[in-house]
Amino acid sequence: MYQVKEKERIFIYTGPDGSGRKTIAKMVSTVFDMETVISYTTRQPRHYETDGKDYHFVSEDAFAKMEEQQEFLESVEIDGIKYGIREEDIIKAFENHDFIYLTLNPEGTEKLKKMYGDKVIRLFVYADRDTVVSRQKERQDSEEDIRRHLSHYDDTMNYKNECEHAFENFDSPQVSFQVSEVIEKYLDRNLVQTDY
Repeated sequence: MYQVKEKERIFIYTGPDGSGRKTIAKMVSTVFDMETVISYTTRQPRHYETDGKDYHFVSEDAFAKMEEQQEFLESVEIDGIKYGIREEDIIKAFENHDFIYLTLNPEGTEKLKKMYGDKVIRLFVYADRDTVVSRQKERQDSEEDIRRHLSHYDDTMNYKNECEHAFENFDSPQVSFQVSEVIEKYLDRNLVQTDY
């Protein structure tokens, strides 16, 4: 397992699907020049998703082969869909960055937290059920996908109190600013406090 160095941190955005986790993560990453690590999944891409940008979309066989070769640092199965993070991708991301980020469901988040302890900072981004549904409809998710996501909503929300930080996403720019302020605290810049 990759040994996370002293200054390195893994920020994980988690929360209900449709909460705007990925939007916030992307906005914040530009402020701090953070590298993302993209998950592999066996599910079909949604019409607005791009392979290699949102997920690495792979076949069941390809995923099984990667598991066999122990390429995944962690993998989970939810509703018959498999998701995994490759250790090699984490190592690569840390080559030029002290901070990396991922967008994961609570199951994947918890696995990485158990592996890396306080090097993992969990950022829980959420919205109420109605907002989540309207956002999913806005991006034209199928009724089936929306139902599937909602079936996990309460369990996902229960994970909020486990996380180091939680943000209700009512306004993405505002919340990305709040998240940036939190990440700023983890920067080891040795800023000298002065009183004026």
